[in-house]
Amino acid sequence: MRKIQLTETILRDANQSLMATRMKFSDFEDILPLMDKVGYYSVECWGGATFDSCLRYLNEDPWERLRKIRKAMPNTRLQMLLRGQNLLGYKHYHDDVVEKFVELSIKNGIDVIRIFDALNDFRNIRTALEATKKYGNERTIASGCISYTQSPVHTPAKYVEMCKELKSMGFDTICFKDMAGTMTPNEAERLFGGVVDALGNDIPLVLHTHCTTGMAYMTLDKAVECGVDIIDTATSCFSNGTSQAATETMYYAIEQCGIETGIDEKLMNKVNEFFKPIKDKYLADGTIDYKSLGTDSQALFYKVPGGMLSNMIANLKDMNAIDKFEEALLEIPNVRKDLGYPPLVTPLSQMVGNQAVMNVLLGERYKQISNEVKNHFRGEYGIAPAPVNKELEAKILGEGKSPVDCRIEDSKRTGEDFKAAEKALGDLAQSEEDIMSYICYPQQAEAFLKRRKEKQENVVKYSIVEA
Repeated sequence: MRKIQLTETILRDANQSLMATRMKFSDFEDILPLMDKVGYYSVECWGGATFDSCLRYLNEDPWERLRKIRKAMPNTRLQMLLRGQNLLGYKHYHDDVVEKFVELSIKNGIDVIRIFDALNDFRNIRTALEATKKYGNERTIASGCISYTQSPVHTPAKYVEMCKELKSMGFDTICFKDMAGTMTPNEAERLFGGVVDALGNDIPLVLHTHCTTGMAYMTLDKAVECGVDIIDTATSCFSNGTSQAATETMYYAIEQCGIETGIDEKLMNKVNEFFKPIKDKYLADGTIDYKSLGTDSQALFYKVPGGMLSNMIANLKDMNAIDKFEEALLEIPNVRKDLGYPPLVTPLSQMVGNQAVMNVLLGERYKQISNEVKNHFRGEYGIAPAPVNKELEAKILGEGKSPVDCRIEDSKRTGEDFKAAEKALGDLAQSEEDIMSYICYPQQAEAFLKRRKEKQENVVKYSIVEA
């Protein structure tokens, strides 16, 4: 009997897409032992924006959060999303940093590492793959991920070639990451039909999509029909809108087709009952914005992923400029074309979104250009899928100058990042994980570690007084 497995996303991408990753560990701690028995292929619980959010907003140690989840869920694969050479930050890191991050992720409990590059420049995921193979164990799975989008240069034939390359690199599974939910059923049929014809059935295929445009359920159904083995879904109370399709809905649809899922129906439904009041709490305090819950078919035009949409809403609210939301959305396709049609996924989604907002708020296109966009034109993130706007390139680089065409991380295994972090933190650092947090997010990590030290000192003082 054929089996389709489900990855549950409520602890990471559903939470990220609907509420900008503001869910606290204490919100879901009690349900973890039950989730461990449901029968998911994996539970996506780390990576993406969770690391930044823990340090910046939740006053949590992301590494400790992962260790606690691992302890509560010993039997379920824990999954993370890794941005290749970007790790979980917004710039490229040197190879020794990437390798150590992967080592620590596995050490602290990660089983499935889904590795992607925002430009699908696979030079930028090789180091992370090699580290996963080096430090992994019998449970470890390296999943090569393709950022899916549509543009004049993103064709089914091109995607088949990408899959062949990922397979030859040695990945264990191949995932298509449709972050904006723009893959249609027809595209899924042509895409996965072509991939299966080219690769056969000897490497599992994964589809990650969102409900942003209303396409997800139809697309997932067609993808399963055409050979996909694993799909990403979200517990129903945190599904739909900019999140994923509902776990329960897809379970029932798949099971009624006579396909096995391995899911325990009763336990699956108990997970949803647990999270309902948590969703209500975040709706009541405005953390979940109603704009994130609806379907917006215009996303088929501007290609905005769920996490990017919720962050844009939050940022525009902070600037008292939410009235510019629709105008900023319409500017996104223009900026994307100028940047060479990058898939809108972190960090490119933030670059494109922030530049679009800047263009709208200043009333003039590229009056100010972010440093990240400048670095993109310099080639520091990799090769753009299509030619960039030459006038804008000349404005940034200067007339007659060309971007770099190499991995800027090549041979940079000097250890300088670690030495600098250790020197900057001093006695604030208590572990390799603390050092790594600082390398990824210096300001946020240092502030968190200072708060932690102060708390620890207060506990000691209180203990002495009590004694």
